[in-house]
This record gives sequence, C-alpha cells and structure tokens, in this order.
Amino acid sequence: MFLTTTVRNAGFEHMLSMLRTQNAAKIDVVAPATALRARGGAVELSGIEPVVDDHGVTLVDGLYVPTAAADATIAAKLGIGSKYLRFMRTERPDLFDANVNGLLHGKSKRGADGTVTTIHPADSRSFLLRLFRGQDGEAGVLRALLSDRFGMVDNLDLLTAVLDGIRQADAQVEIRSCDLTDSSMHCKVYSPTVERLAPQLLAGYRNPFANPELEAERQRVTTDLDTGRRLAAAEGQGYQPGSEPVVFAGFRFSNSEVGSGSVTLKPELFVRICRNGLTLPALAFRKVHLGQRMEGGTISWSQDTVKKQLDVIAAQARDHVREWLSPAFLARQVATLEEQAGAPVTEPQATVQVLGRELGFTEAEREGVLRHFIAAAQPTAAGIAHAITSYSQTVADPARADTLDDLALRAMALVR
Repeated sequence: MFLTTTVRNAGFEHMLSMLRTQNAAKIDVVAPATALRARGGAVELSGIEPVVDDHGVTLVDGLYVPTAAADATIAAKLGIGSKYLRFMRTERPDLFDANVNGLLHGKSKRGADGTVTTIHPADSRSFLLRLFRGQDGEAGVLRALLSDRFGMVDNLDLLTAVLDGIRQADAQVEIRSCDLTDSSMHCKVYSPTVERLAPQLLAGYRNPFANPELEAERQRVTTDLDTGRRLAAAEGQGYQPGSEPVVFAGFRFSNSEVGSGSVTLKPELFVRICRNGLTLPALAFRKVHLGQRMEGGTISWSQDTVKKQLDVIAAQARDHVREWLSPAFLARQVATLEEQAGAPVTEPQATVQVLGRELGFTEAEREGVLRHFIAAAQPTAAGIAHAITSYSQTVADPARADTLDDLALRAMALVR
C-alpha cells in the first residue's frame, strides 16, 4: 500500500494533509460481479472504462489488494466468515481465490453433447468498489466492496461540512485530536470558552498519566509525533491534580467511507487535565450511508450533488454545535452526572470485573481500566468513568476507543 491510511491522536493539519492526499488517489467504480475475479489473494477488475480527470487518464482495470476493512466487506457481501476470509487471503490465497470466484461466478458443467448446465448461478448483483489507484505500476488498493446503493460521504467532505457548521454557529473551538484508519475517521472538538466546575465529578481525581508507565502506553499508540509531544506536555497547563475541577463543552464526529459506520456527531464533556472525553451517546446524531442505486462505471459526483449532501450535514452540525457548546447545556449535563458521581467504590477489582462483564470488556480492558482507576485514586463511580476514558487513550484501535468512551457514563450509572 503506497498511502499512509492510519494515524492515532493526530493534529488537525496532519489529518487534513492525509485526507487531501487520499482524495487525489481515490477511484469509485460500480461494476457487475462478472467484472471481478480473485487472483493471488487480490481482486482483479476487467472491462471498466478508464477514469479521465485532473490527473489525466487512469486505467481502472487491474489488480487491487484488499485492506482488512475490505476483507470484512467482501465477507459480508458473499456470506463468508470474515476471520476465515482474512486467513485465506493471507495464508491460503488459492482458497481465497476459489471461494470468492465460486460465489461470484457460480459453477456450470458442460455435458458430452456440449450443453451447459448451471449448477450454481453466478451472482447477479453489481457492487460499488472504493479504490485507491496504484502507483508506478504497482497494484492498487481495494478499500471496500459495497452495495451499489451506498451513499458516499467522504471524510474530507464531512470534515469541511462540520467546520462550516461550526463557523455558522459562531463557536470558538479547538480540534484536540484526530484518528484515521482504513475503516473510519474520528475527530474530537471542544470549546475552551465554555467550561463548568464539576467538583463531585472530579473530587480527589489525580491525572493517571502522571504515572510514567501509563503515559508511555498512551505515547505508544500516538502515531503523530508532534501530537505525542503535546500530549506529554499537557501537565504544564497550570492544573494541579484535583485542584481545578473543570470540564469543557465538546463534541466529536466520525465517518466511514467504507460502510463500517454512519456519519455521527455526539456531545462530550472534556476533562483537559487528562484529556478524558465523557461522551453522551444517547444524544448522538447519526446519518446512515444509503442512497439511490448507482449506474455502472466509474463515479464522479457532480458538484451540485455533493453540495446538497454537505449543506445538510453542515446545517445539522451548526444546530448541534449551538446546543452542545452552550453554557446551559453543559450546566444541565454536569448537574445530572454529579448526582451519580459520588457513589463509593470500596472493592475496585470486583467492581471492574462485574462492570466489565456487563459492558463486554475483554480481560485486557478490565485490567487496563483497573490500573487507571488505581492510579487516579478517585474511589467513586466517577472514578470508574474516568478510568475507562483515560484507558481508552492507550487503545490502538480508534473505533474501540470510541466505543469504550461511550460506555463510561453507563458504567458510572451502574455503580451502586
């Protein structure tokens, strides 16, 4: 793969540069199953018209190597277990080819008299293939095999639309962190001008990242070095652990270009001392990627079509930003959470084990949350929530980290 497609805890400029580079390499094709064939663990396209754009003439026919995210979409469309398909592609490409080709092209038998009998019919569907063009004669990248009704909202377009919504809302914000993977984009925003004291939510809380081992774990998943240095220097913001119990109004937004999620915006409370984000998933706005059936061939959206989609997203972002980054909204959320925050946790290990089972944590996640809980020295329900959101910053997979953040306040509410 010739493009950098993943980054964790990146700064805004780094993310923007990556998205612009990726956009220049994108090709989107709607093709019938008959135009696809697996070969050597890759997917070969044939019979597709070349793309003519600002980059010149690009031949679309050729080999495309699937990403892990693409493996999941191929498996879903063909009814194959994703783990099995991924194993075949990496370890037994001959079996990958046989399975994929058999399901796409069916099976027939020619009799002695020359008649052909169909044993298993070929797949009659067309698919949207999201691709990165190859470079210097190398194979391209298959990003996803999707329905031809998939409504595309690209990451760069979403980022632009949300920023436009923020501008329309006349809100002062900082983009504090961005993540990008083969399957999704996540951006976190907060307003440094909308803050609230939360003495119960942060009572006695100490920054767990003052522990060098925990800070090293966070650094290990930070692939943007400049951002990593900024995170490491976060202790110099004038906060003493527990002395200024302040939270800020914020929100985060995410998108998937390859069908593994929807456009999502959701509010959060940002604890800047440790960069914890307590999300409020019940208030999230989601827009599922579903559009009209697309015609075959390479796809080039008209500017009018793109503008209509982005105008809707910008308007939603504007309205939600005005609500979520308001002092009144922040005050209501803090008041509600502070009612639950002080419940004591007298047996941390048992509490984390029970909550972990209830919320579907792995054993490694339960152990990580417990270490962060002990390091923060806040023996309350709020301490459990903070432990989850600080631990999530050390998780390499941004999508899983986001899910953990969504579970933090639910965990706090379960402590009795």
